[in-house]
Amino acid sequence: MEPLQTILAGCIQNNRRDQKIFYEHFYGYCLKTVFRYIYRYDKAVDVVNDGFVKIFRSLDKFYYNPEESPEIVLMGWMRTVMVNTAIDHLRKNNFLSEIGTLPEGVWEQEDKSGGSDQNLLYKELIKEVRKLPTSYRLVFNMFIIDGFSHQEIADRLGISVGTSKSNLFKARALLQKFIKTTDQKACNM
Repeated sequence: MEPLQTILAGCIQNNRRDQKIFYEHFYGYCLKTVFRYIYRYDKAVDVVNDGFVKIFRSLDKFYYNPEESPEIVLMGWMRTVMVNTAIDHLRKNNFLSEIGTLPEGVWEQEDKSGGSDQNLLYKELIKEVRKLPTSYRLVFNMFIIDGFSHQEIADRLGISVGTSKSNLFKARALLQKFIKTTDQKACNM
């Protein structure tokens, strides 16, 4: 791949070749981000594509310090755009959960150093996160996985900071209950 700065400059100038390279390079990352919020593959792909349109329209406003890694800063910015696009989609549909089938391997851990037991628990935990009520799941994903503050979550979802904290507490309690049940089953084997 060409240097990122060259591709970014081409994207800003609406160079289709550079936009295609950019899109193909970051598509998987963006799709995984959106899947944490929207579980129907076809809807998630639509949201990702909408997110890329927003990215290409505002890429000329993207800025990073020369001391920082442009790709890391860009990925953080893109994650925010994708999360906001997914939330906009959910809000437009009254936060109705979009349950569907996910392609195998979407939730695979990036770090393959964990053992098979750890990977199995991770997959089971992700299944439990998917079962959370939409309001709990959104706050959990935004706070734990995407690193938003409660104030940012409240602003984006149109809820109070207290509601954000309450939803996170309830989501954690449900997931802790699942983990305790899983641990008890493992001990009884």
